[in-house]
Amino acid sequence: MTVSKNHAYFAPEDYLEIERISPIKHEYLQGQIVAMAGASKAHVIITGNLSALLVNYLRSTGCISYATDMKVRLPTLNLFYYPDLAVTCDERDRRSDEDFILHPKLIIEVLSDSTEAFDRGDKFADYKSISEFEEYALIHQKQILVERFQRNDNLWMPQIYRAGDTVEFASIGFACAIEALYENVAQLI
Repeated sequence: MTVSKNHAYFAPEDYLEIERISPIKHEYLQGQIVAMAGASKAHVIITGNLSALLVNYLRSTGCISYATDMKVRLPTLNLFYYPDLAVTCDERDRRSDEDFILHPKLIIEVLSDSTEAFDRGDKFADYKSISEFEEYALIHQKQILVERFQRNDNLWMPQIYRAGDTVEFASIGFACAIEALYENVAQLI
């Protein structure tokens, strides 16, 4: 993604300082600071459901799940993104003095109308620059549908899950009924 040079440029370190004191979240795009929109109830519930499942599943595995407020840094592209969930199994991402991770294995985005095109397009393309990145999932909030993309050599193989299916995240050996992701959301769909 290329950002217009007509705006003020912020160094990554300046962005991190601003973000630490800001009451709202911003992503960082090649020197630009871009405010993020709020989330719907369905989005928050789905993210919470998945976060609870992953935190419990990952105990004692050496992997850790980060939800919503953890940035992923892509230094070669000069970007910081806030994925809805990210799982890393890299010891370097466990430093508590950093506001970001660099080596996610799995990234999950809950789609919204305003972010869907970006999440499945440029953002996914940018995430592919991370060498440890193995799997990407897009969770729909207006219907029971999960799209998963798994790296196989340098090809990204898609898998679609619908109502009644078992969702699998092979990169971390996780599986659950798709309905577990949508618990307490059915009345909103």
